Amino acid sequence: MDIGKRDPITGRTTTGHEWNGIEELNTPIPRVVLFFLAATILFSIIYWILMPAWPIGTTYTRGLLGLDQKDIVQMQVERAQAERGAWTDEVAARSFDAIAADPELMTKIGETGRTLFADNCGVCHGVEGTGNPGFPDLSAKSWLWGGDPETLAETIRVGINATHPETRQSQMLAFGRDGILARSEIKDVAAYVQSLSDPQAVSGEPPERIQSGSNLFADNCAACHGEDARGMTEVGAPDLTDSIWIYGGDRQAILTTLMQGRQGQMPAWENRLSSTEIKMLAIYVGTLGRASR
Repeated sequence: MDIGKRDPITGRTTTGHEWNGIEELNTPIPRVVLFFLAATILFSIIYWILMPAWPIGTTYTRGLLGLDQKDIVQMQVERAQAERGAWTDEVAARSFDAIAADPELMTKIGETGRTLFADNCGVCHGVEGTGNPGFPDLSAKSWLWGGDPETLAETIRVGINATHPETRQSQMLAFGRDGILARSEIKDVAAYVQSLSDPQAVSGEPPERIQSGSNLFADNCAACHGEDARGMTEVGAPDLTDSIWIYGGDRQAILTTLMQGRQGQMPAWENRLSSTEIKMLAIYVGTLGRASR
């Protein structure tokens, strides 16, 4: 096939290529494509001149406009900090009662507190504060050390069994491992403790076992959990009469706790968060969840 042969239908010349009887036309590139190609090249040249573009060793071309995204972000951060400082200063200066009486301020604390909680506390207590195995449900309002804002702020500040010199300290004895109680006695105490929150779970137990567990509880457990087993915030001992459990309220979980003991830990946040952030976190935690069960 000769190059330059004309197609009888379109009148265009061919390229000389043929495939299965089909001849390729010598069709020029559409002008609109050339236009957009030229426009793109022109835009690139203008952008290279005006904006930071080319790397040069340890630096780069700054461009005639001198724009720097790092400087822009820094300005935005400083502006946000200035806007936030207007109300965080109020949080720092006011009492907890005064803050609670200010709906607008509480709304801002709720928004900021949620972020603080998710970033620092959510990994253990859950994003919604509903707890995880071994970590208390903060939305249940069943507090180990007390749930007023001042107490919550102090707990956040110094932690529990932490390295802070003023940390709160609490430990559940290992009655089985350390030989304080015999295995049969531990079973009696476990049955009695379970009966406090779930009487139906021990309906088949002999009454003498529950009575034995009650006596053992009074002699060994009441000093921390109270004679009525409702807990003591002075020592961080939980209420055993409700349905809220840190490590589980089934018989096996209670037996494990009595046998091995427990010593939960919460880090101290004094050197990680500012005093104002701790204050906002304490207020936010106090607003979580539902009423006591």
